[in-house]
Amino acid sequence: MIVVPRLLLILLAAAISAYHVLLGLYTLRTPESPWPVVVAMVLYALATLVSLWPGRRQRMPPWLAAGDGAVSVVMLILVLNQLDPRADNGYATWPIAAVGTLMTIVVVRQRAWFAWGGIIVLALTVFIWADDPVALTTLGVVGSAVFVAVGQAATRAIGLSARDARLYERAARRAVEWHAREEAERSERGDRVRMMSTVATPLLERIVATGGVLDAEERAECFRLEAALRDEIRGRRLLDDEVRRVVAAARQRGAEVSLLDEGGIDDLDDDDRSRIMAEIAERIGGSEADRFVVRTGAADDDVAVTVVGLSRQPDEEEDAVTLWLEIPRRA
Repeated sequence: MIVVPRLLLILLAAAISAYHVLLGLYTLRTPESPWPVVVAMVLYALATLVSLWPGRRQRMPPWLAAGDGAVSVVMLILVLNQLDPRADNGYATWPIAAVGTLMTIVVVRQRAWFAWGGIIVLALTVFIWADDPVALTTLGVVGSAVFVAVGQAATRAIGLSARDARLYERAARRAVEWHAREEAERSERGDRVRMMSTVATPLLERIVATGGVLDAEERAECFRLEAALRDEIRGRRLLDDEVRRVVAAARQRGAEVSLLDEGGIDDLDDDDRSRIMAEIAERIGGSEADRFVVRTGAADDDVAVTVVGLSRQPDEEEDAVTLWLEIPRRA
């Protein structure tokens, strides 16, 4: 995409406007009286200067656009009343082109309705003054309208390009952030698996050494290690150091814990995920349930994670629900 510096566009518009003023000075002897023309030049120069003055906002204030329209009407009345519509005035009709330039500035600064209103007033003024519709083409009214149309089309195209560029930049930034987060989590999971492998190696060597004959405590340790490895695979974003600690403690006392991350919290930021992990760890660590099921909700659900705790009842066939927690996606 080719980017034209804003200062260059301002200087170009200022040069064109100055050219109109020079034409007025060059033909200052043509009007009946030069003083109305001088007043028109001053008004035009001031309106152009204010309209081109660099500011933070590209969109022109409504009062300034209306002021440019008023200056255009006054300028046309001042100059055209000093000219003979039946004579060849040459460049003395410079206000017609000057109004087209001023309205082009207005439309580029995103006030199209004011600009086209100025062109309509220009056409009516010239038609009434010349009393000839052909004058609309010979005196530059059509050319002024074309300039405004081109300015509006260019402004719209630039606006759409800028919007697309912002959307692309935002999407690219999110993709980079997502990729970095995925890489970090993948690296962390790899570290956890390697750590679990280091922890499990002595027990595996013990199994080989005893020919698979283990006592009750060693078999329980095997089950706990297998469950921890399963957590790293199926738990994904449901795990942090504190959740791992309370889950290990719950299993140490004989509870069953199932962590199921089905991708429902992938789009949450780090703060929301930390809040959810802290609440999971607090509830599991503070419960004496015999079985825990921790599952993520759907991505479009208001509930991020559901934690269920079940306890065995001595004379009942089914376990009783002693913990039910729905953690919202947003705090």
